[in-house]
Amino acid sequence: MKNNKEKTAFNPSIGADERQPIQKIAENSISEYEENIKSFEEMQREMQLSLDPFYLKAVSMNELFDTQYQSKPPLIDGLLYPGTYIFAGSPKLGKSFLMAQLAYHVSTGTPLWNYTTRKGTVLYLALEDDYRRLQERLYRMFGTESADNLFFSVSASQLGKGLDEQLARFVAEHADTRLIIIDTLQKVREVGGDNYSYANDYQIMARLKSFADAHGLCILLVHHTRKQTADDKFDMISGTSGLLGAADGAFLLQKEKRTGNAATLEVSGRDQQDQKLYLIRNTETLLWDLQKAETELWKEPPEPLLDEIAELVMKDNPYWEGSPTALVALINVDIQPHVITRKLNVLAGRLYAEHGILFRSERVHEGRKLRFWKDNTENA
Repeated sequence: MKNNKEKTAFNPSIGADERQPIQKIAENSISEYEENIKSFEEMQREMQLSLDPFYLKAVSMNELFDTQYQSKPPLIDGLLYPGTYIFAGSPKLGKSFLMAQLAYHVSTGTPLWNYTTRKGTVLYLALEDDYRRLQERLYRMFGTESADNLFFSVSASQLGKGLDEQLARFVAEHADTRLIIIDTLQKVREVGGDNYSYANDYQIMARLKSFADAHGLCILLVHHTRKQTADDKFDMISGTSGLLGAADGAFLLQKEKRTGNAATLEVSGRDQQDQKLYLIRNTETLLWDLQKAETELWKEPPEPLLDEIAELVMKDNPYWEGSPTALVALINVDIQPHVITRKLNVLAGRLYAEHGILFRSERVHEGRKLRFWKDNTENA
């Protein structure tokens, strides 16, 4: 980087005086204070309104940009994200083997094909299997290499009849849970009557999505497809459109020849671009290998602001805090103090994903304070 300015922990008298006139710094600081400090009366009014059952909470565009929302990094970059997803395919196609493969890679944090994976605890509800079959399957796939944070269960209650509580207890006991696989959806839903209506399908997915969102994890529901073809292949997913409508996305596994080893995996979701992956199954281990991806993942263009902050928060100085004005004075980016906080609120997730740097903005008596620290430090 061409900038030779010293990048150290914030001292209001250093750096800012070298770059900006004192009057301008003072004006910026006053502006930050006035914009960011909420009066006691405002907070009291918000509390009173929240108690009104007819009050509709709405957020202005200004509030939206002035708020930092918790980032949810993907479990598998470009492939699997927090939320609720359907994984559909015909019976006996190899879905459960691919589920075991996903579970193993997330639990070990090892890359799946060419996709970076983040390690976390995995719960796999293999409700159409028994433990003997699971043991044999996993041995064939991975040998005796195991993971101490990959858990299996072959029995569970139904939704609304104990499953919610079972999952909540597991997550409470394993705080780093990142993935729950339910194989299959049919095993945890009620059968018969109106239980296959659009409203019921939507309610099931909405209930699971609410749980996934509340705990910041991914729920992957294994499901079957219809025999009939459709113009939109995702319309082949069994059930009403309520399932897909409430889900965050879906995976569709298909084979051209049922007896063959080649398959395609189509991916569609709210937080990712559509993809089509060509897979081939290893006849010895029954692992799925990636041959090619039809859609090359779009990569975001470089963001100079994040690169500057990454250099500011280096290994020998893994913590920085100061005002937006002080930060602007230290970096080689043409940006105003009142804009930089909003931009960082939007880019906080990317800052962590690309550089391992956490960001927090908070109001203090003097105005707004920004904090950056490396994920492996204890300054949080």
